[in-house]
Amino acid sequence: MPKILVVGGGYAGFYTAWKLEKHLREGEAEVTMVDPLPYMTYQPFLPEVAAGSIEPRHAVVSHRRHLKKTRVVTAKVTKVDHATKTATITPAEGEAWEESYDQIVMTAGAVSRTFPIPGVADEAIGLKTIEEAAAIRDKILTNFHKAANLPAGPERDRLLTVVVVGGGFAGIEVFAELRSFASDLLKSYPELSFDDTHFHLVEAMGRIMPEVSLETSHWVLENLASRGAVVHLDTQLASAEGGVCQLKAKDDSIETIESDLIIWTAGVMANPMVKGTDLPLEQRGRIRVQPDLRVVDDNGVVADAWACGDVAAVPDLTGGGVGGFCVPNAQHAVRQAKQLAKNLTAVIRGEATNDYKHENLGAVAGLGLGTGVFQSGKFAMKGFLAWGAHRGYHGLAMPSWERKWRVIGDWVGGFFLGRDIASLDDRETPRAAFETFASRPKAAVEAPAPAAAQAPAEGQPADAAGPAYATPAEDVSKDAAPVAAPANAE
Repeated sequence: MPKILVVGGGYAGFYTAWKLEKHLREGEAEVTMVDPLPYMTYQPFLPEVAAGSIEPRHAVVSHRRHLKKTRVVTAKVTKVDHATKTATITPAEGEAWEESYDQIVMTAGAVSRTFPIPGVADEAIGLKTIEEAAAIRDKILTNFHKAANLPAGPERDRLLTVVVVGGGFAGIEVFAELRSFASDLLKSYPELSFDDTHFHLVEAMGRIMPEVSLETSHWVLENLASRGAVVHLDTQLASAEGGVCQLKAKDDSIETIESDLIIWTAGVMANPMVKGTDLPLEQRGRIRVQPDLRVVDDNGVVADAWACGDVAAVPDLTGGGVGGFCVPNAQHAVRQAKQLAKNLTAVIRGEATNDYKHENLGAVAGLGLGTGVFQSGKFAMKGFLAWGAHRGYHGLAMPSWERKWRVIGDWVGGFFLGRDIASLDDRETPRAAFETFASRPKAAVEAPAPAAAQAPAEGQPADAAGPAYATPAEDVSKDAAPVAAPANAE
């Protein structure tokens, strides 16, 4: 039975394994999927998770629950030697081992791409993982708690200032969702006013959301401005040291903004783990593939190697991709994975493969409760209907009915009950409360040297002069529980 190794369990990896389970006959191949996380994250929902509209666990899909026929390994692939068809798998605990395979599928995804800007690595947070989205939500809530107890001034302004870097879909969506979230929170904080909250988005280009028309992007800017959110176009983040953001405009003017929450969404790059393989890479560090998603080098097809998703440079046969390649987004990753599963099954059966080609049907984005945009060709829809289309599309696109119902339940509950505004910021240090009040053994008291020749006082019996150190019973604190002696104690 041929062994198929899927490296990565995000969109592309999960869907490849999921569809292979559907297409492969019993006993036709053995599928193993390796990823350091035990779940797939549905990234289009991260802005709504950050804004408290969806519970974090509902925006992820458990690998082991939904992949019934796939061997799931929760570990990292640290090396791939395709020449010998082996991969080094390194778990969080235990020794690494070599895994052999017959076919390999590289779907390791992408990570946040940053630049060496002072302070960014220390102060900013990304928006690629469910943990980041949940942390952003808790940070907003905790800062509101703190600010409500402070007088108006620089410290309160810093706590209530949010800076988002990057004006693509992810940046605009989280920026707008958080603005909506903060406006809702003000109803629960009479100590704070709308003017106390400050939202700034920094975009180096002269426009936002290149996936939509210029007219639609201008409407989004106007909508954000009407809600008190400021977008800085043609502006770069020059420094973020100590949470002090220095914004450098195109005319070299500098604006300084202090913020306790800096969110980086300015691009992604292929997972650097692919550099630990002997597979051919293009100049941006992605694996080279041909339209049927088989890996290729200068000599043609690399036998038994496949790749798709953000980690692969997939030719865009529609001619609409940047540089001739499909843009790294969820829409392409899911569809590529489905085609790859079909093609891999075909190769195992000695059949022909088909090229991946997807005509972009449009783009849809949520901009906070009740507001969204939708663009398909020259047709654009804005406002409430577009927001409904956003939720409808992503609700249906969420893998498995089990996950769909959980997300829909969050939306329905939010509609009738409002957002849950309880902060779980202390989950980062869950043992802090226990450690604060936990009893610890007292430090041993060093005994002074006994006075061997000490004579009893006049009129005192000779055995009355006891030892000059405390007995064990005297050294036990009054509130300490008695400790039973071992059964074999003499």
